[in-house]
Amino acid sequence: MNYPKAMLPTGRETATLLVLVCAFLLLTAQFVGLRGEHVLLAMLYVVLFLLRPVTRRLAVAMLPFALFGISYDWMRVVPNYEVNPIDTQPLYEAEKMLFGIQGEAGSMIPGEFFNQHNWKAADFMSGVFYLCWVPVPIAFGLWLYVRGQRDFYLRFAMAFLFVNLLGFCIYYIHPAAPPWYVIEHGFEADVNTPASIAGLARFEELLGVDVFTNIYGRNANIFAAVPSLHAAYMLIAFVYAVISRQNTFVKVLFAVITLGIWFTAVYTCHHYIIDVLLGIATALTGILLFEKGLLRNKAFARFVARYVEYISPDTTDGRD
Repeated sequence: MNYPKAMLPTGRETATLLVLVCAFLLLTAQFVGLRGEHVLLAMLYVVLFLLRPVTRRLAVAMLPFALFGISYDWMRVVPNYEVNPIDTQPLYEAEKMLFGIQGEAGSMIPGEFFNQHNWKAADFMSGVFYLCWVPVPIAFGLWLYVRGQRDFYLRFAMAFLFVNLLGFCIYYIHPAAPPWYVIEHGFEADVNTPASIAGLARFEELLGVDVFTNIYGRNANIFAAVPSLHAAYMLIAFVYAVISRQNTFVKVLFAVITLGIWFTAVYTCHHYIIDVLLGIATALTGILLFEKGLLRNKAFARFVARYVEYISPDTTDGRD
């Protein structure tokens, strides 16, 4: 590439990138198991960083989402069920006590009710909503980035990462089985149980696809139901859509998707209502701590300001 010198990354930047990428691949191979997508994404990141200033800024901007994916994947190193006992029956009984529905055979949790009473339209929409839970927040972040709202983009991306890390900590404090596990396997915790798509199977049967089967086949841990981060992600996107003053259509769309995911989590037996409520609480608490705590720390605020400056266009230094 015969770009002017000012358009190239510095030697220090290139060396840092290569060291970090090699460390990521080596550590992943050693402790998690290297898969094709690990190598592909690492090489894509290197290409984006080295290709042009505009792609380099995008690569650096996407680091919070990259760290989210890495931290989730690396929970395989020390599974949460090796740290604390798995909650199977107490959570189920609490759900039945708080939100139980009376049926012919007695009280049942909402997930059990929906297993007996489901509708094709709801099955279809539940699949659509659940396919939005990560792609739409990431697409929203890219939308903020492309529109030039780099400060709002970075606040959203870092808050997204912060909420995830908070949720992951809770996974280790309180490992919990999802409702489908109790319904299918009872209260005895078996850590070798494969992930299940539960009620999302109705969506796959309806359309004749295996999309959720493929996604959940890579699930890092089935005993991570509390809190429901499915319930958190779109809520974070909605909050930052409001903060960044997006138009009414975007805010309404995000509100509908958020509510749809909350309903789907329960309708498909992937989460208890308790999980969803705790996921909402985790998202709001994480956003509050990030916005009113971390961003008010002078050292962190300076770091964020430098970060925003780095990922913002600057036609005076040859980066564009």
